[in-house]
Amino acid sequence: MRSAASLAWTIMTVAALVGADAARGADKPEEFWSVGKPKTGPGFSLAPVSAFPVPTAADALPTAKLRAPPGFKVETWASDVLDARMMREGDKGTVFVSSLFVANKVYAILDKGDRREVKVIASGLSQPNGIEFHGGALYVATPKQILRYADIEDHLDDPPKPTVLYDKFPGDGPHGWKFLKVGPDGKLYFPVGAPCNICQPDARHARIFRMDLDGTNVETVATGVRNTVGFDFDPKTGDLWFTDNQRDWISDDMPLDELNHVARRGQNFGFPYCHSGIMTDPEFGGRSCDEFEKPAALLGAHAAPLGMRFYAGTMFPERYRDAIFIARHGPWNRQRKDADVAVAFLNKRREVVSVEPFLTGFVQDNDYLGRPVDVLVLKDGSLLVSDDHNGAIYRVSYVGDPSAPADR
Repeated sequence: MRSAASLAWTIMTVAALVGADAARGADKPEEFWSVGKPKTGPGFSLAPVSAFPVPTAADALPTAKLRAPPGFKVETWASDVLDARMMREGDKGTVFVSSLFVANKVYAILDKGDRREVKVIASGLSQPNGIEFHGGALYVATPKQILRYADIEDHLDDPPKPTVLYDKFPGDGPHGWKFLKVGPDGKLYFPVGAPCNICQPDARHARIFRMDLDGTNVETVATGVRNTVGFDFDPKTGDLWFTDNQRDWISDDMPLDELNHVARRGQNFGFPYCHSGIMTDPEFGGRSCDEFEKPAALLGAHAAPLGMRFYAGTMFPERYRDAIFIARHGPWNRQRKDADVAVAFLNKRREVVSVEPFLTGFVQDNDYLGRPVDVLVLKDGSLLVSDDHNGAIYRVSYVGDPSAPADR
C-alpha cells in the first residue's frame, strides 16, 4: 500500500490538473493526447488513468506479489529512485537510471552487497529519459539535446559539466522523450516520436535516426515509427529491433502495439496510415498496409511496450538465450489494465515464434501496483526491472527449479 504522503501528492496533482482545465474554459485548445478521440463509439468512453509516479517505501513495494516462472527469484534491488525509467550498467558496475516527468534527474546506483546506494548525478533536466553508457561516458538525452558526461564512474560525487553533443531536436512535448543505444556499428541511435496522437509527421518526426558519437552525420534508419521508447540489437545478426506504441482513441482492443525488426535502412513501419500491420487509420487511410513493413510480433492493445533487451547472459535457462525481454508499461487510458515483463522467443531464422508473460503481478483488481519501464541484463546474468510507478528496481535471478528432474 502506498504512503499517505504519496496519495496526498497524487490527489493534489489531479486537483491541480482539473482546476487548470476549468480555468482555461470550455473553449481551450484541444490537448495533444486527446487529438483523434471520437465523439461517439467504442473510443469515446476511454479516459486517462491516474497513476502518477510517487515514492513508495521499501516495505510497501509489491515485490512479494510479483510472479516469475518456477526457479526464478524476485526481490527488491533498490528503492527511493523516484520515477525510475531507463537503465544502463557502467564498466565498474554502476547502474545508471533516468527519469521522466516527475523527478527530472539521473541517478547512479552502487551495489554495496547488502544494500544499494543511490546518488543523484544530474538534476533539473527536462525529461531525461534516454541514457546510454559507452566508452566510460554517460550520454543523456532530453527532448532538445544530447549531453555527454565524460569519465562519469570516476566522478559520481562531483559529476563533470556535460558537453552538448547535439542540440537540434524539435523539442516537442508529445513523444519528445528519447531512448539511446550505441549500435554494433559504433553509432548512437535515437528516436524522434510523432508530435501527436495521430497526424501527418514531417521529415523530422516519427523516425529512428543514428549519428556518429561526435554528433555529426545524422541519418534516418527507419520511418513510420510513432513512438518507440526501447530498442536493442540482435547479438547474432546485429539487426535493430524496437518496440512501438500505436495510436489511441480507436477502441479498447485496437490497435495492438508492436515489436519491429529493421532488416535494412529506410524501412517504413506504417505510421500514420497503418497500425499493427493489419488496420488502416480511420483518419489517414487510403493506403494499404501491404505497402509497409509488418510487425515482427504484436504485443497487445495499448500495452505500452517500452524498454527491451536481448538476453545475452548465462544465468537463465537455455531457452531464454537470445530471447527478448520487453517491459509492457500498461495502458494509460484503457478500461482494463495490464502490465508485465514479457519475453519474445525467436527461432533460428530470427522470427518471433511466441510472446509469453514472464514477470506478472503488477495489476490487482484492475489497479496498478507497479508499472515496469525498462529491463537490464546485468553482468552476472540477472535481470533488473525498473518501476516508475513506485520508484523502485526489482532483480530477477534464476536459482533453480525444485520441480525439475535432477540430472542423472
